[in-house]
Amino acid sequence: MKKNLFLSGALLLNAFAIFAQDDLTKPQTTEVWEPQPKIVTPADNNAPPSDAIVLFDGKGFNEWETLKNKAVEWALKDGAMTVVGGKGNIKTKKTFGDCQLHVEWRSPIESDTLKGQMKGNSGVFFQQRYEVQVLNNYQNKTYANGQATAIYKQHIPLANACRKPMEWQTYDIVFTAPRFRKNGSLERPAYITVLHNGIITQNHVELQGATEYIGTPQYKMHGNGAIELQDHGNAVSFRNIWIREL
Repeated sequence: MKKNLFLSGALLLNAFAIFAQDDLTKPQTTEVWEPQPKIVTPADNNAPPSDAIVLFDGKGFNEWETLKNKAVEWALKDGAMTVVGGKGNIKTKKTFGDCQLHVEWRSPIESDTLKGQMKGNSGVFFQQRYEVQVLNNYQNKTYANGQATAIYKQHIPLANACRKPMEWQTYDIVFTAPRFRKNGSLERPAYITVLHNGIITQNHVELQGATEYIGTPQYKMHGNGAIELQDHGNAVSFRNIWIREL
């Protein structure tokens, strides 16, 4: 009886093996039907897709405030916001983690006496810590890890895709926020991908820590944070800003 049971079990296992082998020859075996991706309706001309949060549509500063939670004092004209030197950085009222950000910016025409970092300087900060540089680098040389689309002082862009001053430029940025353990130590660093005017300039680069002007970057535990735009004294303009939470 035991011998027969053993033979029956062996035959059953062999049958399952043959069935599995046969099953792998069918395309249906490797098809996954659930869960289905959510439907997102795209838009034309860099307009926000259906699931985007519109941060700036040219009509007002409803989604923005100063770093001291006061009303924004940047200029608003012709559907764009423009830095007014000395009025300070601004940030979104909402906070974000992993996200896809679209922002259009324009550098002003400035004196030829201004060079390098003094020309059309601003920045886009994720979680108020990690900066993607904004700078007029059209025929304007500066240190490579400080030019437009640099992860400031960390990663040199793969290309200089800058347009002339007073021409609108686009940043499409994918930000993956860092993860921290309960004890505050870093579990996974942040990553950024940047397309500048449709050209990839940062390809899923690993951030070494928060942006520092002087010294080396380091991580400190934090949660979600605001998107911040920099007042560096130059009259840089922004328009059509939207974000998708990932």
